[in-house]
Amino acid sequence: MIYLIDGSLESLLCAVFEWFEHKPGKVSVQLGSQHQPDAFTEVFLVHKDPKKADRVWTGLQKKLARGWMRKFYCTFLSETPEAYTKLFEFACYIFSNSNGAESNYGNPFVLAVAQTARKVEREKHRMEAFIRFQHTTDGMFYCGIDPDFNVLPLIMQHFKNRYADQQWIIYDLKRHYGLFYDLNKVEEIEMEEARLKTNYKPAENLLSEKEALYATLWKDYFKSTNIVARKNTKLHVQHVPKRYWKYLTEKQDVL
Repeated sequence: MIYLIDGSLESLLCAVFEWFEHKPGKVSVQLGSQHQPDAFTEVFLVHKDPKKADRVWTGLQKKLARGWMRKFYCTFLSETPEAYTKLFEFACYIFSNSNGAESNYGNPFVLAVAQTARKVEREKHRMEAFIRFQHTTDGMFYCGIDPDFNVLPLIMQHFKNRYADQQWIIYDLKRHYGLFYDLNKVEEIEMEEARLKTNYKPAENLLSEKEALYATLWKDYFKSTNIVARKNTKLHVQHVPKRYWKYLTEKQDVL
């Protein structure tokens, strides 16, 4: 049987609830938007129910330590097609066994959740390290990103704490939503592509004069401190993968 969900965490949790309520046997979980109809496989459309989702989430909190709850959430944020079934199977395994079952890395779903969460956490830390804001002429600090995973919910608090004295937007260009901080709170926002290109395109003519000057000074400093004789491109790429260079001011001239 295939359970179809809408991609939300609530929908996934409801799928777990439905399985324990009806016990249909082996189930895989897929996004309804990506499902290819199969005449030989039974399909069940999972309907969201906040009460059912809350019961499952509360149950997981009772069975798992905070660290494993975060791993569960990080795996969900990976948005990989197989993540939904892995999380579904993981939750069913946890509820079907005594406390401490999450320590059994011999279980394929325990291992899968741990490994996927580690990848998402790595992407989170890299985004926190490599994101560079640009100060636009309208006074906004902006950065557009396209991370492998949906890490905006994970990096929100870091940037709110670090840049508490300035308004900023971090926009996920791949997932078409972003975070806006107004000096008080952080809100999720969505913007039309035309507005993004017009208002926040990271082009020289949209940057403030100070921003352009600071960018030039930083590039010059980076070049002056780069010792050619000690250049180790392979090691450098290991620490700063090329796909993150687009976020770094000092790398703009080499892209």
